[in-house]
Amino acid sequence: MQLPVYTHPTLTVLIDDSDSFLKSLAFQLDPGLARKTFHDTSSALHWLRHSTQLGETPLHVNFDTQNLPPDQCNVALDLERIWRISGQAQRFAVPSVLVVDYSMPQMNGLEFCQAVRDLPCKKILFTGAADEKVAVTAFNRGLIDRYIKKSDDDALDILEQEIVSLQREFFLQHSDTVRDLLLLHDYAFLQDEALAAVVYELCQRHGFVEFYIFPNPCGILFFTRDGHARLMIIETERSLHTQYEMARDSDAPQSLLLALLEMRVIPYFSDADSDGMYSSQIGENWFRYCAAPTICLGRVTYFWALFDVPPHQLGQPVMSYAQFLRAGAGDSVSA
Repeated sequence: MQLPVYTHPTLTVLIDDSDSFLKSLAFQLDPGLARKTFHDTSSALHWLRHSTQLGETPLHVNFDTQNLPPDQCNVALDLERIWRISGQAQRFAVPSVLVVDYSMPQMNGLEFCQAVRDLPCKKILFTGAADEKVAVTAFNRGLIDRYIKKSDDDALDILEQEIVSLQREFFLQHSDTVRDLLLLHDYAFLQDEALAAVVYELCQRHGFVEFYIFPNPCGILFFTRDGHARLMIIETERSLHTQYEMARDSDAPQSLLLALLEMRVIPYFSDADSDGMYSSQIGENWFRYCAAPTICLGRVTYFWALFDVPPHQLGQPVMSYAQFLRAGAGDSVSA
């Protein structure tokens, strides 16, 4: 289990030539699952070609080759732009999973999947019992990611489970390159299964529906369905020692220095202009900015704590997933 660099709710696109089946399926799906339906394949293709551009990660990467040997370069990532995706209202309108019926008159489901093979969307094929061999062949060719028989009694339950699973895969693959670069620095926890399990358990416990890696302090920024932000600060013994050294050099109180040295606190100096580090204006009030750590034993020992995020830290309006759903976005039928 790995963590993506970021994840948020997305659209599930349902494509079937039967309008009545689409309406029935959309009605039965979890109402918390944003979806868009099409019973015309041409309209679906046109819309997908335009809408998948919304999912492009707006990261700025600098490849600096000055003063370096010809076969080397420095790569700089603008990590601020990752969590600032949370300020983009259209992020929820990104199509991540297609559910396509096999038997359609304009083009069958496999022809449709072939037409959108270059798109990053994950693909589920709905088949009849007689089409299973065709579906298996398509799966083996990598043309589809899953197939489900309409006739199965638990087809709807299977569909919802597969949508959740494929949405997770969508974001993992979407951030592969960036994640590989970050693993070399302070974000090794992205590939640590123990820490990933903690993150997904927090999502279940607190109702977080989206999260983004966060720099300064290093951690993960969560949002609930209603847009409430919490920051999970993740420290290691090495990073806590760095906190200690910065506090010591800033003449921090001995009580804070001892707590940091003994790794009894996780600091979040959110009012300071010091990248989350201690600064002199904090003074004896340091305990207001700290929480007791929870320990996660992964490939290394992680110390983490959850904090509320003050509005000035975000500095941008955030459209919540609940607002997106209430607006009816992604729940229309195209002819």
